[in-house]
Amino acid sequence: MTVRGYETDVQGHLNQAVYLNYAEHARWSLLQAAGIRQADLVGRGVGPVALETTIRYLRELLAGDEVEVTCGFEWGEGKTFRIHQTVRKTDGTVAAEITAVGGLMDLKARKLVADPRRYFEDLAADPGLFGL
Repeated sequence: MTVRGYETDVQGHLNQAVYLNYAEHARWSLLQAAGIRQADLVGRGVGPVALETTIRYLRELLAGDEVEVTCGFEWGEGKTFRIHQTVRKTDGTVAAEITAVGGLMDLKARKLVADPRRYFEDLAADPGLFGL
């Protein structure tokens, strides 16, 4: 991704809220790469939810900077999972580290499903992209 001028704050830095947009874009890109479309999730009656997000800002990003956002899943035994993401400039400089706790919500019951891992395994053409 390229940092766009309108995404910056008065100091010329990437606005802190935009890091969340970049992270979200990378997560949806991973789902798509694994063969999961938003319609597939809705068809199964579930939707991803963010429960907690922590951003650690390490280096500034300025308009025109090119960045890559990684995305790795960490699975536990419960209703939630962790997503670890790194925002890295093309020269290798780590600009930010993002850790999120997420889950899958049953869209009718409005509660987290018991085993989100199973949904990702069942829906993904390439579950290895999720570490499964």
